[in-house]
Amino acid sequence: MSANNPMVEKRKADVQSLSRAIAILHAFSLQTPELGVTEISRVVGLHKSTTFRLLSSLIAEGLVSQDPETGRYRLGLGLLELAGRVQVHMEVRQAARPYMQPLAQQLGATVNIAILDRGMSFNIEQAVPAGYLVVNYGWVGRRTPLHATSTGKILLAWRPTAEVQALLSSTLESYTPNTITRMDLLAKELEDIRATGYAIGREEYEVGLNAIAAPVRDRTGDVIAALSVSGPAYRLSPDSFEPAAQQLIAAAQAVSRQLGFVMREQDAGLAAVAGR
Repeated sequence: MSANNPMVEKRKADVQSLSRAIAILHAFSLQTPELGVTEISRVVGLHKSTTFRLLSSLIAEGLVSQDPETGRYRLGLGLLELAGRVQVHMEVRQAARPYMQPLAQQLGATVNIAILDRGMSFNIEQAVPAGYLVVNYGWVGRRTPLHATSTGKILLAWRPTAEVQALLSSTLESYTPNTITRMDLLAKELEDIRATGYAIGREEYEVGLNAIAAPVRDRTGDVIAALSVSGPAYRLSPDSFEPAAQQLIAAAQAVSRQLGFVMREQDAGLAAVAGR
């Protein structure tokens, strides 16, 4: 029955096209950095017309380029842009690791670092405290909603309003009774986050789980990641939010310095006021 379903057939065709496009990218190597369409067709085992169509799509995305004189193809600069994004994420992980485990141990809670990826908060590294029962293990590689998590709210807070609205659905999904589902309330919370320098998740994504996050900045001052601590609500309770937040902010600032960020004197003054 599914064979006659147009949607199923379209998905199969899309997957097939993607697999073929990836095969074309792999056809290039250090030994053969440039190839003609006939050569590519032979390497990937596709008809020449199919290969030409896929190459046109890859060129449009900047993943392949064509020499206007010879007509031969080579990998495009768009791949360097993608590689650059991966490199940034690796740099963030490398910079954060020395601070994450000590922080997890000090607070007795899980520490994560997350980046913005495809409209969600994407966890790229984690540290868990030794000797503690950890109930929220295994966050690395998981994507979580921006509006319902402390990391997500950090990743939104310093972005222009138009970008925030573009990143969020018109309807904010509710995950628990505490999830913020109104855009005006979220906007007010983002304003508070900018003032205090940290975000709190009060059982907003999972019942019984609290979290705090602070911004990690690159050398330009842009917020590129969120360092967070999370734990059971009975352990990471409202009474502990403020002291935990200050430890978290200090760690996030240390990571930012590793990435080349230099805090200006006026920023440091504001941070000190917010921490009082």
